[in-house]
Amino acid sequence: MIEILVGLGAGAAGIGVGYAVAKKINDANYNIFLAQAKAKAKAIEHEAELILKNSKISVQEAEFEAKKKYDEKSIKLQKDYTIKFDELSKKEQTLLNETELLNSSKSALEREKIEAQTIYEEGVNLKAIYQNKVAEALKVLEHAAGLTEDEAREVVLKKVEEKSRAEIAHIVRRHEEEAKKEAKKKANYILAQATSRFAGEFAAERLINVVNIKNDELKGRIIGKEGRNIKTLEMVLGVDIIIDDTPNAIILSSFNLYRRAIATRVIELLVEDGRIQPARIEDLHKKVTDEFEQSILEEGENIVIDLGLNKMHPEIVKLIGKLKFRASYGQNALAHSLEVAYLAGIIAAETGGDEKLAKRAGILHDIGKALTHDFEGSHVDLGAEICKRYKEHPVVINAIYAHHGHEEATSVESAAVCAADALSAARPGARREVLESFLKRVEEIENIAKSKDGIKQAYAINAGREIRVIANAKLINDDEAVLVAKEIAAEIEAKVQYPGEIKVNVIRETRAVEMAK
Repeated sequence: MIEILVGLGAGAAGIGVGYAVAKKINDANYNIFLAQAKAKAKAIEHEAELILKNSKISVQEAEFEAKKKYDEKSIKLQKDYTIKFDELSKKEQTLLNETELLNSSKSALEREKIEAQTIYEEGVNLKAIYQNKVAEALKVLEHAAGLTEDEAREVVLKKVEEKSRAEIAHIVRRHEEEAKKEAKKKANYILAQATSRFAGEFAAERLINVVNIKNDELKGRIIGKEGRNIKTLEMVLGVDIIIDDTPNAIILSSFNLYRRAIATRVIELLVEDGRIQPARIEDLHKKVTDEFEQSILEEGENIVIDLGLNKMHPEIVKLIGKLKFRASYGQNALAHSLEVAYLAGIIAAETGGDEKLAKRAGILHDIGKALTHDFEGSHVDLGAEICKRYKEHPVVINAIYAHHGHEEATSVESAAVCAADALSAARPGARREVLESFLKRVEEIENIAKSKDGIKQAYAINAGREIRVIANAKLINDDEAVLVAKEIAAEIEAKVQYPGEIKVNVIRETRAVEMAK
C-alpha cells in the first residue's frame, strides 16, 4: 500500500514537472510566433506605404500625360478648324462669284430673248408682207392671164424656186473657187483627206484549189475506210474537200488562202508518198505549217530589206509575209501593199515628206488584213492595235486609220498613203468583180444621173470609175451644173456600194447650127 502511495506521489510530481516544462516551451514558441507576425505586419505595412507612394506618382504622371495629349489634340483641332474655315470661306467666295456670273448671264439671256422676240416679230411681219405680195401677184396673174388662183400660185412658186436655186448654185460655185485658191496655199496637205472608200462585204471570186492526182484510185484512199481519212483531212486542214467525177483531180474549197495553200501542199505530199492515214496526215500538216511559217517570215524580211526600212518587230514582219495569202476583190493584199508603199514614197518625196516613213506606213496600212481570219474586228482596228503594241511610229498608225476615213491625215506621209491606196485599189483592172454585180452597179449609177432634171444622157465609162453626164444647156446654166454634179455624187455615195471613188463629170454645151444654101 505504501509502495503504491509512493508510486502515485512520484507520478504526480513528474506530471507537475512535465507541465511546467511544457508551459515554458509553449510560451517561448508563442513569443517567437508573435515576433514573426509583428515583423511580417511591419513588412506589409512598409510595402503598403511604398505602393501608396508609387500610386500617387503614377496618378500624377497619368494626369500630366492626359493634359499633354489634351493640349496637343486641342492645338490640332484648332488648326483643322482654321483650315476648314479658310476652305469654306474660299468656297463661299467662289459661290458668290459664280452667282454674280450667273446673274450677269441671266441678264444677257434676257436681253437676247427680247432681241430674238423682236426679230421673230419682224420675221412674222415680213412673212405677212410676203404673203400679201404673193396674193397681189396671184390676183394680177389671174386677172392678166386668165389663170385660176392655184395655177397662178404654182407659177409664182416655181419662179421663186428657180431664182433661189440659181442663187444657191452661184454661192456654191463662188465658195468652191475660193476653196480651190486656198488649197493652193496648202499644197503639202491637199492629200490629207482620205480619197479611198471601201464598201460592201468581202466576196472572193476564187475560192478553190485543184490538186492533180495520177489516177482516180487515189480518191478512194484519200476518202479512207468509212470516210476516216477525208474527215481527218477536213478537220485538221480546215478546208472543204470535194471529190467528184472530175478525172484526176481533187478540189479544195476555202475562203482562207493561207489554209487552202497549206492544205494543197499537204495533199500533194500525201499523194506522192502514198501513205494516207490519220496519224500521217497530222504529222505532215504540222511539218508543212512550220515550213509555211518560216517561208512567210523570210518573205516579210526580204520585203523590208527591199524597201530599205529600219528594223521591224518579227511578228509584224511575219504578218507582212502572210499578206501574200490574203486578197480583197481579187487583188492580192501583199502586191497592193507594195504598190502603196512605193507610190507613197514617191508622193512623199515630191511633197517634201519623209520617203522612208511613207513607205513604212504604206506597207503596213493594210497589215490588219493578215489577222481578220483569226480575230474579230475590222482590219483597220486590228492593224492599228498590232502597230501600237509593237511601238510603231504614230504616222504609221494615223495612216492606218486615215486610209479608210476613220481619222484625218495629220501629216504629208499619211496623206501620201491615202492617195497611193486610192491609186492602187481604184485603177481599172486592179480588182476583179463578179460581172453581174459590176453591170448592176454601172446601171444604177447611170440611172441616178438620168433622174435629175435637165439631164439629157449619162454614160458610165472607165470601168465604172467615171460617170459622164450630158446636160441640157437650155435648162441648166454653168452655176447649176456644179450643183447637179454635187447632187449626183452625194446620191451615189448614199445608194451605191463601190471600191475607190467615182468621178462625176457634168458637161454642158450650147450648139448653134445653121445651114448654108
